Amino acid sequence: MPSSAELDASDPLARFRERFVAAPEVAAYLDGNSLGRPLTASVERVDALLREQWATRLIRGWDEGWLELPMRLGDELGRVALGAGLGQTVIGDSTTVLLYKVIRAALELRPGSADAARTEIVIDRDDFPTDRYLVESIAAERGATVRWIDEGDVTPERVAAVVGERTAVVVLSAIAYRSGFLAEIPAITSIVHDAGALMLWDLCHSAGVIPHQLDAWGVDFAVGCTYKYLNGGPGAPAFAYVAQTHHDELRQPISGWLGSVRPFEMGQGYEPAPGIRRVLSGTPPIVGMVGLTDSIALIEEAGMDAIRAKSVDLTEHAIGLADELLPDAALATPRDAARRGSHVTLDHPGFEAIMPRLWERGVIPDFRRPTGIRLGLSPISTSFAEVELGVRAIAEELAAAR
Repeated sequence: MPSSAELDASDPLARFRERFVAAPEVAAYLDGNSLGRPLTASVERVDALLREQWATRLIRGWDEGWLELPMRLGDELGRVALGAGLGQTVIGDSTTVLLYKVIRAALELRPGSADAARTEIVIDRDDFPTDRYLVESIAAERGATVRWIDEGDVTPERVAAVVGERTAVVVLSAIAYRSGFLAEIPAITSIVHDAGALMLWDLCHSAGVIPHQLDAWGVDFAVGCTYKYLNGGPGAPAFAYVAQTHHDELRQPISGWLGSVRPFEMGQGYEPAPGIRRVLSGTPPIVGMVGLTDSIALIEEAGMDAIRAKSVDLTEHAIGLADELLPDAALATPRDAARRGSHVTLDHPGFEAIMPRLWERGVIPDFRRPTGIRLGLSPISTSFAEVELGVRAIAEELAAAR
């Protein structure tokens, strides 16, 4: 296995690390799949927004670009990282709110017939809690039924076993938040469509690190956050993708002024705006949104294929180091790179106890109960040396705790 130094020396993305704000007290940041590092340019852009645009232009800023920012940034994100044509991606609410809007809208689009009403929502039993909680809540709200995928990793075969004539919408994560398992998005989307249902992908752990072709894959809907691999900042607003074919019929449940056809007329009765803007509800969170501009530009400069290639190399390196230094830990992440996202989860009963010591040392991984340490490896900002330092620190602290 090549050394960390050799891998860093040959890394075509290494030059981008200097564009991120340095954190001198952090020796190894291995949690980029929870919160990405800030770009220096993003910090400067937010500062300029506060000091120059907000402070001097005041309310005039809305007419000078703010109002169109959700659609403009959405188009850029769609083009650079999602494989989405113009007018299909918008940035606005939190992930939870956008998921609620889109799941509800998808459920209403598939009413079915009297003989076979489409009243079932399919989801993975091990999906992220928010997704599961929302599906259960929406099912209760709308009199629908939840169909669970129970058997483990979400494969095409397991999806095919639960979808049918009563399925309205399938809600799945492209990458499993705990294990890092990467789903076969095109194959599963095709199976869902063959059953007459709609497909919604949660891209929180894949946007910005896995190349997507949402248009080409025929995906109906997608939602994802922007504060992980997209480096938008803590609580940065999420994005929603709605395929063009659904725009005219889509009715999302939170009817706000900005999503109406003529928002500044303040008229009686809600009529949705044409196109993707109908997904919006209230005033866009400009301060939380502007940090995305430089991150999207950086992703385009680096190239999604190069980002994915380094992601594979980083996770491969982490797994090799874990095999060597943590032989008692169980690997919860697929060894097959084609089925692996950009984080690696290791399980050991002693991991939870050593987390405070790791953080004291400036080694920042993530812990997922009951026994998992997650190494979130952001290809643009993470070095191979960081990965080795982190895995060695875990091994040292685990040995010291025995």
